[in-house]
Amino acid sequence: MIQPIQPRTVSPGALRLMAAFIGSVCINVQFYRFVRPPHSEIAPTGAEWVGVRGRMRFIGTLFFFLAVASGPASASPDACPGNPDALGTSRVLTISPSEFSQIGSMQYKQTLPLNDHEVVITFDDGPLPPYTNIILDTLASQCVKATYFLVGQMAHAYPSVVRRIYNEGHTIGTHSQDHPLAFQRLSLQRVEYEVDDGIGSVDSAIGDAKAVAPFFRIPGLGRSKTADDFLASQSLVTWSADVVADDWFRHISAQTIVQRALQRLEAKGRGILLLHDIHPATAMALPTLLKELKAHGFHVVQVVPAGDRPKSVPELMASPATDRGAWPTVLTSAHSGDNAMTTRRYHRIKRVDASKRRSAAVFSDAIPRRSKRGI
Repeated sequence: MIQPIQPRTVSPGALRLMAAFIGSVCINVQFYRFVRPPHSEIAPTGAEWVGVRGRMRFIGTLFFFLAVASGPASASPDACPGNPDALGTSRVLTISPSEFSQIGSMQYKQTLPLNDHEVVITFDDGPLPPYTNIILDTLASQCVKATYFLVGQMAHAYPSVVRRIYNEGHTIGTHSQDHPLAFQRLSLQRVEYEVDDGIGSVDSAIGDAKAVAPFFRIPGLGRSKTADDFLASQSLVTWSADVVADDWFRHISAQTIVQRALQRLEAKGRGILLLHDIHPATAMALPTLLKELKAHGFHVVQVVPAGDRPKSVPELMASPATDRGAWPTVLTSAHSGDNAMTTRRYHRIKRVDASKRRSAAVFSDAIPRRSKRGI
């Protein structure tokens, strides 16, 4: 099928180069007129002409480098249309399993090569409307790109949201098929099922396997030698995190999420931030968090896999399930402190019965009841 030609936008850098070229030409012309008297019939000698041409080239080159050295405007509206004060995405970091097999200082020796005050924002457990959609709206308003680790069952339930995540420029990894409790105690056979079927469900939801990054985050960060060895054998980059904000805790407020995220990022200086796109508190916290990240001098880095990826995938109409209200809650038995892995955490996805105002622990009519860890 012939794709329509998309109009190209000219970047500010290209405009500066064009301006530099035109300016240098104008200067050359004016300089030539200056050094050669008007209506002069005396042609310059060879030596004089060489000198004139040399000065012309010098001035033109000087103008060119001054224009280039001015750099892009930090608050240019072109950087984030409609929001010149946006946090934005400062750079893109490309990685491959051959370079990074396990990342995240909470569990592994290696983490991403980030500069001071650089942060990679990640979201687990989705997609789940309306919160995933609200978070996507917030990220778009700030021109911030994130990495999503999707649960297979959730991707199967909401494929239109999966495709929206990808088409808005975010990176999509996987997070098992159904987020089992105590992943570290699973047999090899069950680990294989959770990983492979999770990837398969996300592939199916997005419509193009090349759109799914070879990035995997273990549910609950419940690593084991069995899981680590299998993931390595599948050429997957296993992600942990550097910083958590405890946004899966029951009754945690949006303000507390912001405070914990900022405090822990400041203490680390940089890092992978783990959040969840299935909680209302996270959706409410994100606008303030992004503004505070900018105020504290942080820069967002997007991580993408090496290799070719489709620029977009066909959009889908939202399913009726997308329009139903869904209220996820979180359960915890203790405060996490700075180590979020020491406490059992459970999610339960709830929907409201319109007549009785009671909640039932289900994803949708097509998804079986289950509980799961909080990360």
